Amino acid sequence: MKKFTTFLATLFGLFSSVVTAETAEPSKFELDYDKLLYLDAESLAEQGILSAYNELKSKLSEYVGEPANIEEVLDNDLPSYKVKFLGQEYEVYGPNIEDSEGQSWGRATYAFFQLINAQLKGSSSKFYALYGGNELGGMFLTKEQYCYAIKSLPRKADWPYIPKHEHPWYGQPN
Repeated sequence: MKKFTTFLATLFGLFSSVVTAETAEPSKFELDYDKLLYLDAESLAEQGILSAYNELKSKLSEYVGEPANIEEVLDNDLPSYKVKFLGQEYEVYGPNIEDSEGQSWGRATYAFFQLINAQLKGSSSKFYALYGGNELGGMFLTKEQYCYAIKSLPRKADWPYIPKHEHPWYGQPN
């Protein structure tokens, strides 16, 4: 019925050409990059997880109602930085943690996406990462939108992904 309604609306000029995950052929689907939330892995790793989370809370509340609280734990004397969330602790950097090759950026990215997606368990959407490093962004997508995105984007490096705690790529397709 949606396809028929879309066809009629297009035919009568109510809107030009709307392509959504529900109406698109995979090769014609496009991510709505206006919905991309810019994060920057370096900023997250430099004690920016709470700040980024607070900026995302209003959007997250559309999916989960009341977003959970997180706590940053900083010790400038060591130095160390970790985030506590629902009984879990995510270490980003510290004196006993390997930090060569920007691993704190990967751990911060992993932690941030974990604490968002843990809250989306009952939702039809997940929070996917796009790109990495200083270009890191995030986007809420349904499984169908995710599937269409990976079918329509020719370069694996452009595919949405859920970050993993695995150095060196942290889940990013390559």
